[in-house]
Amino acid sequence: MQLKLLDKTNYTIMKFPTHTEIPASFHEINAFKSITYTDDECSIIVPSNTLETDLALSVDDDWFIIQVVGELDFSLVGILTQLANPLAENKISIFSLSTYNTDYLLIKNKDKEKAIHVLQDCGHTFQ
Repeated sequence: MQLKLLDKTNYTIMKFPTHTEIPASFHEINAFKSITYTDDECSIIVPSNTLETDLALSVDDDWFIIQVVGELDFSLVGILTQLANPLAENKISIFSLSTYNTDYLLIKNKDKEKAIHVLQDCGHTFQ
C-alpha cells in the first residue's frame, strides 16, 4: 500500500464537551484538521498550538499523521487492518480517522521511526 507522511507538523487531539461550537480560528488553519461530533463528545484534531485548549476536557499532543494515498473504494476490505495489526504487534498505538476518500493514522512521534520501519517491513511504501 502506498502511504504518505502528511508533513512535519506535530498534531494535537482534543476532546471538548458535546455542544462546543467550531472555533472561528479553526477555519483559518491551512493544514490537516478534523472535527467529529458524537452524542458524547466533540473531538478536534489540529496542528499543535493552533487552537486554544482552555475549554478542552482533554488534550493529547505530539502526534504525526500517515495518509493512505489515493481514493479508497467503499468495497475494499481490511485496509486499516493491514496497517493496524503490524503496528499493534509491535506495541505501537494508533488513532485512526477515515474520510470519504481515504484513511489516516495518527501515531505518537516517539514511535515514528519504528512505525515507518514496521510498515515498510510489511511491504508498504512511503512517498
